[in-house]
Amino acid sequence: MVLGAPALATNRFLYDSLNYDPLTDLAPVSLLCRFQNIFAVGPTSPVKSIREFLDRAKANPGMTFSSPGFGTTPHLSGELLKRMANVDITHVPYRGAAAGAVTDAIAGRVDSIFNTAASLLQTVRNGQLRALAVTTKDRFPTAPDIPALAEAGVPGFDVSSWYSLWVPAKTPPDIITKLNNAVVKALSEPEVRAKFDPLGVVVQSSTPQELSALLRFEIDRWGPIIKAAGISAGN
Repeated sequence: MVLGAPALATNRFLYDSLNYDPLTDLAPVSLLCRFQNIFAVGPTSPVKSIREFLDRAKANPGMTFSSPGFGTTPHLSGELLKRMANVDITHVPYRGAAAGAVTDAIAGRVDSIFNTAASLLQTVRNGQLRALAVTTKDRFPTAPDIPALAEAGVPGFDVSSWYSLWVPAKTPPDIITKLNNAVVKALSEPEVRAKFDPLGVVVQSSTPQELSALLRFEIDRWGPIIKAAGISAGN
C-alpha cells in the first residue's frame, strides 16, 4: 500500500519523467483526511484582512509569500491566488516549513506565507502569525474563527490538501473492497478521529470511485496552472 497526497496529481507536471502513472499503476482504496492551507502574515504586518492584502499587493507589485517548496499545495495556493485575484506576488520557496518559511514570516522578512494547517495553526493560535484566511471554500471545522478566501475576497477559491490510501493496480477488487471497509470503520472510531484534531485535520473516508475522481480533478486543475507558471521540481 502507499499513502498518497496531492503530489500524485502534480508530480507529472513537475518532473520531466516519472517511472509510474498513478492513473494506471495504482488502484484507489479510500480518502483518509483533508486539511486546509492557511494564508497568514506576521504579527507586525499592517494587513488585517484578505481585502487589505489584495489592495496592498495591487498597489505594490512584488510583495512576497513563502511556502515549504516548489509544487507543494501551499505554493500552488499562492499561484492560484495570483490568477484569481489578478495580483503580482512573488513566491519565496523554502525546503520545508521548518527551514525558515515560518520564522521569516514571523519576522516580516517575507510579506506573507501559505502553509498547511498542521504547520501554522498553533503558531497562529499563539499569536506569532496573523491568519488572513484558509484556502477551502468554507471555513474549516478545526479553525472556524478564520475566514475562507472565498468569503473574504476571492469567490470560488477552494484548495485543500489530503492523504489517501492506494494499492497496486492489479489488486483484486474484493481485496480493495475489504481494505476500504476496514479504513471506513477505523476512521469512524472516536479514538482515531481525536488523533487528527490537534493537527487541524478533518477525517474523511471515501469510496474508491470518489478517490479516483478526486485525483483526476486535481490533475485537470493543477496541470494548466503549473505549466502557465513554469514551475518544475528543478526550480
